[in-house]
Amino acid sequence: MIVALLFALLVAPPSATVPGQVVGIVHDSTGGVIAGASVRLEAAGGHEQRTETAADGRFRFEHPPNNPRQLIVSAPGFIERRLPIEPGQPSDVVLTAAGPLETVTVTPTRTETRLGNVPASVSVLTQADIQASPATVADDVLRDLPEFSLFRRSSSLVSHPTAQGVSLRGLGPSGVSRTLVLLDGIPFNDPFGGWVYWTKVPLDSLQQVEVVDSPSSSLYGNYAMGGVINLVTMPPAPRTFELKSQYGNYGSPELDLLGSNIWGRLGVLANARLFRTGGFPIVAPNERGPVDNNAGVAFGQADVKLDFTPSDNMRLFGRLGYFGESRQNGKASTINGQEEANDTRWETASGGLQAHLPDQSDLRVDATGDFERFHSTFLAVPPSNPPRSVGRMSLNQHVPATAAGGSAQWSKAFGATQMLTAGSDWHWVQGDSQEDSLDSVTGTHVTLHRVSGGTQRSLGAFIEDVITPTSRLTITASARLDHWRNYDAHNLETVVATGLPSAQNAPALPEGRDTVASPRVAAMYHPADRVSVWGDLGWGFRAPTLNELYRQFRVGTVLTLPNFQLGPERLVGGELGINIEPIERLTWRTTWFDNRIHDAVSNITISTTPSLITRQRQNVGRTRVWGVQSDVEYRLAASLTLSAGYLFEQARVTEFAPDPTLVGNFVPEVPENRASVRAIYTNPRVATIGVDVQFLGRQFDDDQNMVTVPGQSEPGLPAYATVDLTASHQIRPGFQIFAGVQNLLDQQYDVGTLPTTIGSPRLINGGVRLRFGK
Repeated sequence: MIVALLFALLVAPPSATVPGQVVGIVHDSTGGVIAGASVRLEAAGGHEQRTETAADGRFRFEHPPNNPRQLIVSAPGFIERRLPIEPGQPSDVVLTAAGPLETVTVTPTRTETRLGNVPASVSVLTQADIQASPATVADDVLRDLPEFSLFRRSSSLVSHPTAQGVSLRGLGPSGVSRTLVLLDGIPFNDPFGGWVYWTKVPLDSLQQVEVVDSPSSSLYGNYAMGGVINLVTMPPAPRTFELKSQYGNYGSPELDLLGSNIWGRLGVLANARLFRTGGFPIVAPNERGPVDNNAGVAFGQADVKLDFTPSDNMRLFGRLGYFGESRQNGKASTINGQEEANDTRWETASGGLQAHLPDQSDLRVDATGDFERFHSTFLAVPPSNPPRSVGRMSLNQHVPATAAGGSAQWSKAFGATQMLTAGSDWHWVQGDSQEDSLDSVTGTHVTLHRVSGGTQRSLGAFIEDVITPTSRLTITASARLDHWRNYDAHNLETVVATGLPSAQNAPALPEGRDTVASPRVAAMYHPADRVSVWGDLGWGFRAPTLNELYRQFRVGTVLTLPNFQLGPERLVGGELGINIEPIERLTWRTTWFDNRIHDAVSNITISTTPSLITRQRQNVGRTRVWGVQSDVEYRLAASLTLSAGYLFEQARVTEFAPDPTLVGNFVPEVPENRASVRAIYTNPRVATIGVDVQFLGRQFDDDQNMVTVPGQSEPGLPAYATVDLTASHQIRPGFQIFAGVQNLLDQQYDVGTLPTTIGSPRLINGGVRLRFGK
């Protein structure tokens, strides 16, 4: 059905030209057209219309207001331009490339703001950055930012979905995200567990990615305690069709399709993606046994994005999406050959409106619904001789979840010195972990049936005031109030042999609820034209997910139990930063940050035997994460950009009454040192070439900071570095060939212990990209 829709979008005729319309084209200083540029038409009396440029750089206003006065044109990576309208003449708009601080971003303040005026640590990856990466999944693209990491070092190509939680600057890494991920402003995190399906991201449809490293609960609430990542997709364009086909080693084909068209005031963009890989072993060679085989994944993603403009000052938008993936997790039972595997099916729908009101304020309202089914099996590997020669299935798990949510936001500018924004949002999710525990001999018979779950609801309201009393000073004050409630909780356990409830059976578990305030104050000052300093102080909050409260999981010989008594995490933190442009095209940013987390949820060891380490999710008393981050970008010429980033941080336990021996220990999975270096050369006549180097320092894999990789003398996972390379060449307009290599030097690096697991080997891919359209 998606393929048919894509074809229809290509062949359908565009709407006819309307006499009297305002038209034009937007391009850069080299003559290259700029698609997706924001174009605003201002008229006398303050009236305004908005549109975006199509794939050929053209725009039009079919029904312009009376007395149109000026055009305001902006695009990611370019300086905003204002120019008067010449009646009856097409507008030829030339945009000048901007430094990083000129980029316009929405995420930090929930309104359009020039990056150089945002008192927060923000990184932006453009479409050019994304296409210059050899990665096939979004998390591997984001690893170019040293502050970004998943729970573990492994790529989402081979890691279990529940290990794909986002951590920015080491703020409480776990399978659950302390970072809110948005797709065009709509929540993208898994509603049951908080992790992120990075294979679900429509990578080729992304226009840019905005990453707010600072705690952002004062605007976004729950998951945003550690920051926000907003995935911004391209707008619909007239009669456009793209096809990308590639193939990689380890049996890894991929097909991407994108189609778009505009009929009058209705724009439609549809995309589909199919990928699979035979995978590769993830256990270190010296520890592999008959249990181990390849970890691989097959996934498909498709969605349709709708934009309808019923009037000049209103836009309706919607999205329908489907996602499915199946994984083999790198091991199988030696008794019946069953793979340890998991699969997910997820349908989503969202929609809303944006309106420019008569009082010159702006309103956005949206709603979303999610229907997800997750299934996973788990394998136990008991001690044996030789090691890892025996494996049996231990758990069969189904997790159905349903979620709904919505938000409303109003903003208004008061003159040129104040922007006021206020809004509210709510989220509801219901889910169960339905588990069959299997016998400890063959793993083929169910011994215990367990259904544990509940319902969670949250409601929040926020207000933000951005004041610019002088051209050199910006002050931001925001506050949010959240109410969280967990109810209808249960833990139903039945012993299969007797048909009777177990001792842990609890038809009704206690409710959990809390009300939390999250204020923030920030300021930025420009002592000179090329220098700005800023700082902020804020509070944050995160409620435990249904996954943490009710679902157990197993990795190797480590069993992690849920805890329905978990309470919310709380944070207070601050930043001080400086942005400098010492010479033209060179930007330097350094940020010092200090975050104190109270009751952070972590996996705590409660018992150890030769065959099983048992951990439980618990609220650790207090942790502190502080450090310094520096980023630099230098555009040597229009065709060559160099960038680098370095992050030093320390994440330690500062208080834990149940086990004081943990105080002073490093928080697991947080290295002290991370760095990246990147070079991108772009010349449409020759090639586009990107080179990335990523470095991660030593980090611990357990709360006791004691586990050592075999063959190593020092506890923890050793430091490592990798090199990525990509190149593309345009044969002719609309026909491009490309190739890429991840981990060019085939560096073996460790991502986990017990057993020792390793990251991705050298991954090579290449293919063609075809584009048809206006």
